[in-house]
Amino acid sequence: MSDIPGDNFDLSWNSQEQYHPRNYSQENNNNVKNQTLTSAGKDLQDNFLKALAVREEDNRNGKVSSVIFIRDRNSHGQEVSGYIDYAHRLKTEDFEVYFNGKKRLLPKPTDLSYYNWDNHIAVWNSTANYQVIADNPEGLLFKYKRDRKILNVDPKAPPGDNSTRIPIQTKLYIQVVIFDHISRRKT
Repeated sequence: MSDIPGDNFDLSWNSQEQYHPRNYSQENNNNVKNQTLTSAGKDLQDNFLKALAVREEDNRNGKVSSVIFIRDRNSHGQEVSGYIDYAHRLKTEDFEVYFNGKKRLLPKPTDLSYYNWDNHIAVWNSTANYQVIADNPEGLLFKYKRDRKILNVDPKAPPGDNSTRIPIQTKLYIQVVIFDHISRRKT
């Protein structure tokens, strides 16, 4: 438990060194109580899909907000990369196809950021959870709207307050990094 008054977070690490917060207040659990998790009951073989499954419930109920960086090739063979607001995508898309392996999760021009390395097309969009700060001389930043904390995605800099950066070893993608942010403001 935290030493900060009013905080009831247990910050722990699982066996794969993935950050997993647990909030013991019941008010946040009501949102997802009757909702079946898309990843439930799936035999997930890849580390990336396992990492998404571990974070699914906490992203759905607002305990954690994860930003996923993916770099890979699209169906046209073009290298693309981008940052995906996992909680936002969970609300707007059915993840069944990703957890079943029928489709690969790739950045889209509607995500937080998207870059096509072959066409040199760069796009960024704010979501309900994050404001994109693209004009920063240090690089791309995301401001979490709920607690106004900055998430720094620069690999050479700390990710920011209440945030972690976890590179994921995966056979499905060229590169994957997951940033987890715990909001200190009540949801």
